Amino acid sequence: MDITNLLWFVVIGFIAGWVATRLMRKSSFGLLGNVIVGVLGAVIGGYIFDVLRISASGLLGSLVTAIVGAVVLLYLISLAKKI
Repeated sequence: MDITNLLWFVVIGFIAGWVATRLMRKSSFGLLGNVIVGVLGAVIGGYIFDVLRISASGLLGSLVTAIVGAVVLLYLISLAKKI
């Protein structure tokens, strides 16, 4: 992975984390928190899309995948906090 791909990965992670916190009506986790939520969301979203056999390619597809995964992650965290 070269530096350009790494930068895109972080940018997509940040945007996905930020959008997911807005969709879930949570307060923002800050720059680093949003990146972490977005990156973990990308992994979770990739797994979900793979299981459902959904193909999302390109920059927009990566962003949508990461947002879906980040929303799922924040939902699971909110469920865990209720226990």
